[in-house]
Amino acid sequence: MRQSQLFTKTRREAPKDETFKNAQLLIRAGFIHKEMAGVYDYLPLGLRVIEKIKQIVREEMDAIGGEELLMSSLQRREVWEKTERWSDEAVDVWFKSKLAGGADVGLGWSHEEPITDMMREHVRSYRDLPAYVYQFQNKLRNELRAKSGMMRGREFIMKDLYSYSLDAASHEAFYETVKEAYHRVFDRLGIGDVTYYTFASGGAFTQFSHEFQTLCEAGEDTIYLDKGKGIAVNAEVYSDDILQHLELDKRNLEKVQAAEVGNIFGFGTKKSEELDLYYTDAEGNRKAVVLGSYGIGITRLIGVIAELFGDEKGLVWPVSIAPFMVHLVVLGEDGEVRRASDATYDDLQQAGIEVLYDDRGGVSAGEKLSDADLIGIPHRLVVSKKTMEAGNIEVTERQTGETSMLEIGQVMDMLAKER
Repeated sequence: MRQSQLFTKTRREAPKDETFKNAQLLIRAGFIHKEMAGVYDYLPLGLRVIEKIKQIVREEMDAIGGEELLMSSLQRREVWEKTERWSDEAVDVWFKSKLAGGADVGLGWSHEEPITDMMREHVRSYRDLPAYVYQFQNKLRNELRAKSGMMRGREFIMKDLYSYSLDAASHEAFYETVKEAYHRVFDRLGIGDVTYYTFASGGAFTQFSHEFQTLCEAGEDTIYLDKGKGIAVNAEVYSDDILQHLELDKRNLEKVQAAEVGNIFGFGTKKSEELDLYYTDAEGNRKAVVLGSYGIGITRLIGVIAELFGDEKGLVWPVSIAPFMVHLVVLGEDGEVRRASDATYDDLQQAGIEVLYDDRGGVSAGEKLSDADLIGIPHRLVVSKKTMEAGNIEVTERQTGETSMLEIGQVMDMLAKER
């Protein structure tokens, strides 16, 4: 991608109504556009990050037997009435509308009910189970106050996985499998060392749940963390009984702020009984299916990572989800320098390395370098008259700020090791 042709542009200032670092940096760097409070558009750079995160999640969900589908956002009232979650008293984040014929519909804030209702057409016998399905879906939640930038919105992309198991034992085994898969996801995203398995309330879902909380000063949740055991308790359920149940000692707990990036719920057979999802076992007995639900906030992760790793210069992307691996910058208008920079761009492309090429004319060196810092791509390569005279390319690591002078072959070897 040539930056001269890139749709989005950087900006020096963020909107005055954005007070959180993550949204300020993402808007200034041209990754997102703000429609209204809690609602953002994802521009080409932002969409590339989303797709990178989705692919990591997809690979880990496929590895544990998940099958991807895509449900509709429009949902029937009667399905939710069967579980008593249609009313605004039970679920206070509904967006609701009416069809032209007058029928009530909801805009999907979650999908346990519609997917479970659909499963009645696919599950008859014990031979049809287990079934694990997941999707990447825009969720719509009518939050009273959208805040924290990308970390809490009214419209966001979520990965939701649903497990349908024969019994409690097989459900628990898969629950643990998802837990481990989630740890792998967060490790690959570069936040595994600051993300903790957390005992929490189930909210509108169930009595209790487990969350994955990433330590973050801008996070909305307060958790009590035992770093030694690698687990935490959300403040909303913190009690002596819970600590005793989890075998946690108050003296080992640290009170910290965190942002929820994932959650997992066990529903037992309650939803299946309400929605008439049963199967026939090997002895001919009719039994309710055991349901589990597992979410990861895809766009929330962008906000959390921007908040965690962003610095005074701009964004700092982990290699695994950066929109490009390399930001190639040509400085000056000299024809020979331009030809050398174009040749480097071609070499990178032919090697299969994702590169954003700042080939813009009439832009000062200072502005180009500031934009590169703001956008936050892991490796910056600079070609200029000065570097050419030395027979090298200037390489700067965005995360550390370390700069070195390397020949093109050395650059290729370095980048090949990270692919």
